[in-house]
Amino acid sequence: MPEASQPLSQPSQQPSPAAAKPKPADAAPGRILLVPYPKIVFLYPAFVMSVVAAVVLSFVEQPLDAQNRVAVTVSALFLSILAVNLVILAFDFPRTTSLTLFFFIAAVVMGMVLLFVYRPEMLPFLAGILERFHPLANATFYWSFAGIMAAIFLTVMIAVRFDYWEVRANELLHHHGVLANLERLAAPNLRIDKEINDVFEYILLRSGRLIIHPSSERKAIILDNIPFITKKEAAITRMLGALHVQVRKDNAGQ
Repeated sequence: MPEASQPLSQPSQQPSPAAAKPKPADAAPGRILLVPYPKIVFLYPAFVMSVVAAVVLSFVEQPLDAQNRVAVTVSALFLSILAVNLVILAFDFPRTTSLTLFFFIAAVVMGMVLLFVYRPEMLPFLAGILERFHPLANATFYWSFAGIMAAIFLTVMIAVRFDYWEVRANELLHHHGVLANLERLAAPNLRIDKEINDVFEYILLRSGRLIIHPSSERKAIILDNIPFITKKEAAITRMLGALHVQVRKDNAGQ
């Protein structure tokens, strides 16, 4: 008689070690750089608009003609963005309601100016006043403005490399000076506070104020205009949390 056929072996249902391994948690960063920037960096929208205006007017004929609506519109937009940037530097907008009100007023004023420029017959009285408003400049002016702003931004980027803070798991370092002077502070029991005092500044660069309370210092360290402050705070919190877990494990093993 023929031998009974052996049943086929079933494939193993156990997951592979690679598949069963859980995803590791986000590792704490080894160091975090905190670089406070001067407020001049918030003028980058005016810088971008000046580059756009320079490019547009480079291809427009007779940019200084008062009847050239393209040139007038570009110049009016540049002045509006520059005015908004200067207001950001001059005042603080701590609440969203004040920000909304400012944007509403700026949009209304800009819309009325453009309306009177293109449709002067709607309000003859105001049109007569605004008919002399012809902010005109050629491409050379905007290229010059953009070049000056670019030089300032480059100088700022170089300057901040000689004055910044570095947070590590067990110490706080202050790098300052051309000769790379270094100041060390103890980081255990470090406490941080985040403040967003200006909604405009937070929208432009996600920046805010970071207050550091070292355990070895009586006075707090205040760092203004830290870009991407929410990510910086989360990274510092994750680093300090990993340090506390490591200390607790070491104490438990003793």
